[in-house]
Amino acid sequence: MNDDPVHEGRPVVALTGATGFIGHALRTHLMAAGYRVRALYRPRRGRVMQCADGLKWVAGDLADRDALAELVKGADAVIHCAGSVRGASRADFDRVNEAGVVDIVRAAENEPSVRRFLLISSLAAREAQLSDYAGSKRRGELALQAGAQRMTWTIIRPPAVYGPGDKEMLPMFRGMARGVAAIPGDGNGRFSMIHVADLASAVVAWLDSGRGVGATYELDDGHGGYDWPTVLGTAARVLRGGAPIRRLAIPVPVLRFVGRTNLMAARVFGYAPMLSPGKVREVTHADWSADSHAFSQDTGWRPAISFDRGLAETLGLSPQAVTGVPS
Repeated sequence: MNDDPVHEGRPVVALTGATGFIGHALRTHLMAAGYRVRALYRPRRGRVMQCADGLKWVAGDLADRDALAELVKGADAVIHCAGSVRGASRADFDRVNEAGVVDIVRAAENEPSVRRFLLISSLAAREAQLSDYAGSKRRGELALQAGAQRMTWTIIRPPAVYGPGDKEMLPMFRGMARGVAAIPGDGNGRFSMIHVADLASAVVAWLDSGRGVGATYELDDGHGGYDWPTVLGTAARVLRGGAPIRRLAIPVPVLRFVGRTNLMAARVFGYAPMLSPGKVREVTHADWSADSHAFSQDTGWRPAISFDRGLAETLGLSPQAVTGVPS
């Protein structure tokens, strides 16, 4: 981060998870909004972090107390975005999603300049009983509430986040572009989504407003909750010029079998699976609808990117070139 007078006086935000999909968008939006950013990253051989005005990289991880102390030194606010979405056991998730929160909260509490703390959690925390991941995100929220004594805190629970650079939802969208959509279970559930740029702008709105003390907010793109016919109808229009998309229903027993098999293999070979029995319970849960009304009312934020426009951007299409997609 440059220390020249041009950057003096600009608020400093300490950011974890800064190299991930969401973290990259947060970093970009924060700097564009005039904040100086200190960003935590894991050093590894051959890794060179790109420098920019108003940005300072801090090498370390959530278990490195010295790195966390350097990260938060002189910061006005901390945004904790780092998290683990893959694991073979509860301990795999808790190590990052709970203990990591404890460590960064402790570091922030010990830095007098830090007045505010934002935890980017997950809508999964609403249903903590479903999986080790969901439970770990809820335990992380509780760790923040217990550990934040001097500083004020806010929690944001985003739903499924997508956009350019996303690797989790991209295979599903590409399948839709080819005319096939794999639907987990009976396909009768509802779910919310949000474009990563809208999530990042919500964080900036939180910083700018100074509101949300002690609040836990859900976010969405303003739609309130999608069903599969709506998603597939939009995808058919945006990605296939109106050509239909065939639904490929994956029965829950098949998903459970694959989840159990993945988990056993992961424990034998030492990798972190994405599809586990807990993840199956998550993706077949009936209601992942969110409502961002409370957050909008408190901060003035409004989502700007509709699903059709966001889908086009995610697949690298020009929104203006797709019939019916607003620019």
